[in-house]
Amino acid sequence: MRFSIKDIIEKSKYLIKHLENKEIFTVLTIILVAFASFGLGRLSKIEDSAFPVRVENTASVLVGAGNELPKTIAVPKQASTKEGSYVASKTGEKYHLPWCSGAQRIKEENKVWFNSKEAAEQAGYTPAANCKGL
Repeated sequence: MRFSIKDIIEKSKYLIKHLENKEIFTVLTIILVAFASFGLGRLSKIEDSAFPVRVENTASVLVGAGNELPKTIAVPKQASTKEGSYVASKTGEKYHLPWCSGAQRIKEENKVWFNSKEAAEQAGYTPAANCKGL
């Protein structure tokens, strides 16, 4: 069954004329809540797909603006030795970035961490083709 825009407008006018103000308010509230819920759901999905921010093991970070001399701020070393920049499976042949889908499917007890691509390749792993950025 197809409706044209003209049919929808005519039916809407009919409903507005025959419904009380309280019923119109209720219907509009339900429609607005539905649109808001849909929009918030889409926003939460966008946030889930964003890349995480990582701070690498560095001795210091330079902070400064303009022509003034930069100030050095000490950054603590990573607390966990189980993490690095690249991850692979003990039983696999590919290495991944931590946020790639392949890395997320590896069980925690099977993860092997590397600080560089070179270290992963020296251990016999090759880059995963489906992991962007490798």
